[in-house]
Amino acid sequence: MAHLLLSAAHKSSGKTTVAAGLCRALHRRGLAVQPFKKGPDFIDPMWLGAAAGRPCHNLDFHTQTRDEIIGVFARRMADAAIGVIEGNKGLYDGLDLEGSNSNAALAKLIGAPVVLVIDTTGMTRGIAPIVLGHQAFDRDLDIAGIILNKVGGSRHEAKLRAILEHYTGVPVLGAVHKESAIEIVERHLGLMPARESPAAEATLTAIADAVAAQVDLDRVLAIAAKAKAPAAPRRAAVPCRAPDIRVAIARDSAFGFYYPGDLEALAEAGAELVFFDALRDRALPPADGVFLGGGFPETHMAELEANQALRGAIAAAVAGGLPTYAECGGLMYLSRAIRWKGERRAMAGVVEAEAVMHERPQGRGYVRLRETGAAPWRAGAGATIAAHEFHHASLENLAPETRFAFDVLRGQGIDGRHDGLVRGNLVAGFSHLRHTDATPWAGAFVDFARSRRRA
Repeated sequence: MAHLLLSAAHKSSGKTTVAAGLCRALHRRGLAVQPFKKGPDFIDPMWLGAAAGRPCHNLDFHTQTRDEIIGVFARRMADAAIGVIEGNKGLYDGLDLEGSNSNAALAKLIGAPVVLVIDTTGMTRGIAPIVLGHQAFDRDLDIAGIILNKVGGSRHEAKLRAILEHYTGVPVLGAVHKESAIEIVERHLGLMPARESPAAEATLTAIADAVAAQVDLDRVLAIAAKAKAPAAPRRAAVPCRAPDIRVAIARDSAFGFYYPGDLEALAEAGAELVFFDALRDRALPPADGVFLGGGFPETHMAELEANQALRGAIAAAVAGGLPTYAECGGLMYLSRAIRWKGERRAMAGVVEAEAVMHERPQGRGYVRLRETGAAPWRAGAGATIAAHEFHHASLENLAPETRFAFDVLRGQGIDGRHDGLVRGNLVAGFSHLRHTDATPWAGAFVDFARSRRRA
């Protein structure tokens, strides 16, 4: 089970660029490359999945138990030649003093050697104490190599290599030079999604070319081959039910934030997944339920407004009691309108409020929710849910009598105290749920949609 974890000293070091280039370069060699992303994220996994040619899966201490993380990792690696795990933030960054949910903790949990991606902008001799400090901070962690990133040129590279050779024993596996052609465009929520970037394939090709030319792939493979395979917990096989209902899912350049495992869980519960384009399709496909995921409706709000037929069809479906679940961007789409940069565009009008975009995030990070019992397809009051949120939008003029599926114990949600507004058979909130052992939301949604169809 060859695998490695790419991490860094701090965020925005270019890990995603290097990880995507590594995945594509190894994929071009004919290897089955399985990408993973540490923590909650949708955008980076899109790039990694596109680069590797297979879905990227998240490994997250907040929403998953340690056994679940090991189980997901082992199952996805079963038919892969190499696993590439991209960390988030810095190697030792985490929520608590002990770093129990850090990249380092994940690397030790799954037996992954660590390759540090170091942003070398403006750096020469100072790189040595950074590497030495990372080595000394946790002697049990295997920091097996370094990839220099954003290198200023051949002279800069030569200096960095000489310094690291003199002061540290960590091998330099490569040096990726700074070049605009291999930069992934950023905007207000981070990197532009691969699905939305018109130049995504050309960018991935350029990144892979740079990594293949400037990183010693054979040494990378040799390091990955020394990884220790974690002992996967025994789990009963999940029976896959034959599809007997249909769930319509918005998937286009405006909506695309879905965990691959959640979509699989919907299918395993007996749902045929029917994808539609909220920008271009004029009608909602025949379905027993609707899932509107997150994304960037604000950057496509003119096109969404122009598709009046679909907006009306979705509004009528929700009013008619069709089981519907919406997260973040999906909630914004169901509102009366989206306001951003001086523009106001009409949306589906299901939610009696307007989504207003702000310069700064209104909710960001891990959340913890407690069920109120108001949701039509959830288990009942009192259960807690680990989720996450990242939105620049808020809801304005929400009716005071609005019912909510969740009380917010940590995070922002819709109003700082509640999330998951409920209207009939609709649940819509800013938090992103994830189908796990503790929160099997996908199965519950399918079961409810099935019961409504029978009724």
